[in-house]
Amino acid sequence: MNDRRGKWAQWRIRLIGGLFAFFFVITSARAFYLQVVEKELLVKLAERQHQKTVALTPGRGTIYDRTNAPLAVSIEMDSCYAEPRNIENIADTVAKLAPLVGMPREELTRKLTGSKGFVWLVRRISPDQARKIRELEIDGIGFVKETKRFYPNAEMAGSVIGFTGLDPEGLEGIELKYDSTILGSSGFLVTERDALGRDIAMKGTLVKEASKGHNVTLTLDKNIQYIAEKELAAAVESSRAKGGIALVMEPQTGRVLAIANYPSFNPNSYFKYPPALLRNKCISDSFEPGSTFKVFLIAAALEEKVVTPGDGFNCEGGSYSIGGRTIHDTHHYGRLSVADVLKYSSNIGAAKIGGRLGQERLHSYLRNFGFGARSGIDLPGEASGYLRDRSQWFAVDLATISFGQGVTASAMQLAAAFSAVANGGTLMKPFLVERISDENGNILQQFSPQARQRVISLETARTVARMMEGVTTEGGTGMNAALEGYRVSGKTGTAQKVDPITRGYSVDKRTASFIGFIPADDPRLTILVVIDEPKTSPYGGVVAAPAFKAIAQQSLCYLNVSPAKVDKTRKQTIQVKQEPAPVDPATAAAEGSINEGGEGVVMADFRGQSMRQVLRIMEKRGLNVKLIGSGRAIEQGPLPGHRIGPSDHVWVRFVPAA
Repeated sequence: MNDRRGKWAQWRIRLIGGLFAFFFVITSARAFYLQVVEKELLVKLAERQHQKTVALTPGRGTIYDRTNAPLAVSIEMDSCYAEPRNIENIADTVAKLAPLVGMPREELTRKLTGSKGFVWLVRRISPDQARKIRELEIDGIGFVKETKRFYPNAEMAGSVIGFTGLDPEGLEGIELKYDSTILGSSGFLVTERDALGRDIAMKGTLVKEASKGHNVTLTLDKNIQYIAEKELAAAVESSRAKGGIALVMEPQTGRVLAIANYPSFNPNSYFKYPPALLRNKCISDSFEPGSTFKVFLIAAALEEKVVTPGDGFNCEGGSYSIGGRTIHDTHHYGRLSVADVLKYSSNIGAAKIGGRLGQERLHSYLRNFGFGARSGIDLPGEASGYLRDRSQWFAVDLATISFGQGVTASAMQLAAAFSAVANGGTLMKPFLVERISDENGNILQQFSPQARQRVISLETARTVARMMEGVTTEGGTGMNAALEGYRVSGKTGTAQKVDPITRGYSVDKRTASFIGFIPADDPRLTILVVIDEPKTSPYGGVVAAPAFKAIAQQSLCYLNVSPAKVDKTRKQTIQVKQEPAPVDPATAAAEGSINEGGEGVVMADFRGQSMRQVLRIMEKRGLNVKLIGSGRAIEQGPLPGHRIGPSDHVWVRFVPAA
């Protein structure tokens, strides 16, 4: 009996011991799983329950132009927050704070009497506003540094740079395209919570500051951008047009030096403008290029050797029927050479050259010049333009496309294609970003010019360029673009706009343009000016060519590109006047200036001179002139040749040499 009881006791002891051992193993395994395997997850869950993270605005890198002038910067500003549990007298605080934070008392009271232990009162405030709030010395009111995007040049290049939201994520332009590069990492504040999940005051502890992103340097030149915007605005206003665009590019490299849109907007307050004004029309809008397309038609015909510059075409006295449609010229021309078809911009001559070239070859060359496909510019929202597949061309399409009707292109595509003629036949990829660097200036990525393809031979390109010079000579449609001392190759364009209601061509709405490169013998700049719906004249040679000339003159002066000397032994397409003897710059008047009679000192031509030269002339002539900026003079008022009255405001504007 005793043996049986002893065995039963031993068995129970072993059973209980085994159960203890089993539960010990299970508990140890569970503890290992929770403390080792799931440690990171559980720590995060615990922090989430006991801490509240308040995100701070990340900083953005700076955007520079090619001269390292800042175009977009992030500035540190104070943001004001409240910890209601630390505020002793809510009513008194509301009375003092409401006027300073610009908030109604009822709304501020709701914020401070709610269940939250941390609330934002006002973010990114001015230093003066922050100082006034600090002077109140209210417990529970604190500040933290956040960044705000600021554009120091206001409207200048606004459509290119773009803008950011409050996040601050990029919403347009370079800010959007390179958002992940420019945007830094977020900072944050941490506040504790009690066992019931209520916020506990953190007393202004900053856990992590927001850091800046990388800097972006553009190919854009601030001074050339200013010139393009100023002259475009003047052209649009003087022609009473709906708007306009201007573009300046280096033809040899594809670097974009200026993109101007008018009307423009201020990215610091973009929300005040209608959405239509926020588009960069140079890349997002396409239009019928009109007669500017004749350059590519003739280049293709010369390359394929179906015509020579001297071949003649009967222009039918200004009226020609083909494919059930009648094509008209502005003037009644008879027989014109290929060069004169370009010079006088004959639609009938272009249609006949297109007929000799044929659909297949014309379509192929237009594709090779980049039409019907995006140029690849590093900006968002680029339009591809419209060039129908050759299989969809009707009998009349070959004729109309030959003079730029029935096809659309963006300003960027057109400038890139003209640059191919200027640089000797190679289509370059246009680009806007030169390099990306870190906060210390170390270059992280460098962008170089990229050749897309050769379109025409060097010989053909030079022939077309010489023919384009005729456009700006006496009798040509682009005489107003001629610039004394420089050879100009260019082409005018006038195109009917499509009526959105009738879906046919509008009776009175036109797009007028001029595009060219200068100097023609060694091109430094390709410049395009497009005027939308001008009221004074529909012709590009009248409303757009003068703006081209003004942009070219001031830009070449800024770039230190001197007028060419005449080589008497060399034949030139443009007849250049014999170089005059040196004259006193104090009495010289510029081309196109006004020479007035009467008494008073004559305004000198200061353009292109240094500040020292201007000061010397001022002293000699007894002039009281206001000097603006530094470097070389590019603009002045009054114009050279004017007589200066005793009450006239006289000024000269300088920009640094490139």
